[in-house]
Amino acid sequence: MSSTILPTTPEALIHTAPLAVPGRNPFLIRLGEQVRSLRARRGMTRKALATATGVSERHLANLEYGTGNASVLILLAVAQALHCPLADLLGDTSTHSAEWLLIRDMLQGCDEPTLRRLRASIGEHLGSGGAHGEGLRRRSERIALIGLRGAGKSTLGTMLAEELEYPFIELSREIEKFAGCSVSEIQALYGQSAYRRHERRALEETIRIYPAAVIATPGGIVSEPGTFNLLLAQCSTIWLQASPEDHMNRVLAQGDTRPIAASAEAMKDLKSILAGRAAFYAKAERVIDTSVADLPATYATLRMCVGQFLQTGHERTQENAPIN
Repeated sequence: MSSTILPTTPEALIHTAPLAVPGRNPFLIRLGEQVRSLRARRGMTRKALATATGVSERHLANLEYGTGNASVLILLAVAQALHCPLADLLGDTSTHSAEWLLIRDMLQGCDEPTLRRLRASIGEHLGSGGAHGEGLRRRSERIALIGLRGAGKSTLGTMLAEELEYPFIELSREIEKFAGCSVSEIQALYGQSAYRRHERRALEETIRIYPAAVIATPGGIVSEPGTFNLLLAQCSTIWLQASPEDHMNRVLAQGDTRPIAASAEAMKDLKSILAGRAAFYAKAERVIDTSVADLPATYATLRMCVGQFLQTGHERTQENAPIN
């Protein structure tokens, strides 16, 4: 997601840099880039966004490429469909209080490692467990696999759970239990907002019930910052990464032909979704590329990573044990 902060006053717009392309306003260009980035992170095709907003694909294409001056009502419809504040489309959600502005100024220019440490510290201060959860042993025995569909979460997760004798939890199935219908029915009948609420509840219940488990998460769990923060705080996280081609082929091998039937540009959409989510998937503590080796070798790598988690948790527990 672009970190560009858009001007928020008429005076700021006046001083915008000269047009890079004749007839295209840089403000509209950056607005379009932000809409594309948010759409990719949500995993929505332009066709799906058009259906959700009632705005034509052509109009949305003009918006995304900075050639259409969309009305405020259209921007509001787009924001609602993407489940984000209208301010998110403008690239600045931190202008509603003096404290937010001061905090934003302090963070401006910090590199990613510094921001990660600060996020962990804030989490600890607020009681959400920071980046690694409260009680390292408990966190370490709850293994969450993240990544796009087709990365191998179910296959590798099942193998890992059987060896560790842990429960294997597919969060999508837990979401369906709460909703009383399938994931596709939730999204078709009630929309993305309802699905994200069920997703958050399913994760909260899984964390509450299982101190040790292997959890296969939906690919879009990174789309909701609150839910993803909870996952990072309470679980050991591993991103199962794969090439776009392997993602597509594995989904097709499962008998699901929707990626091809839904759009002639399925691969382009898939790559866009991966690009939009990669920075969030990368917040996992380990990354395993499931495209570079066969299943036994990939599983051996996964098992080694989990062994490190469990060993670290055991050592921490020993350090904190009471002295008799």
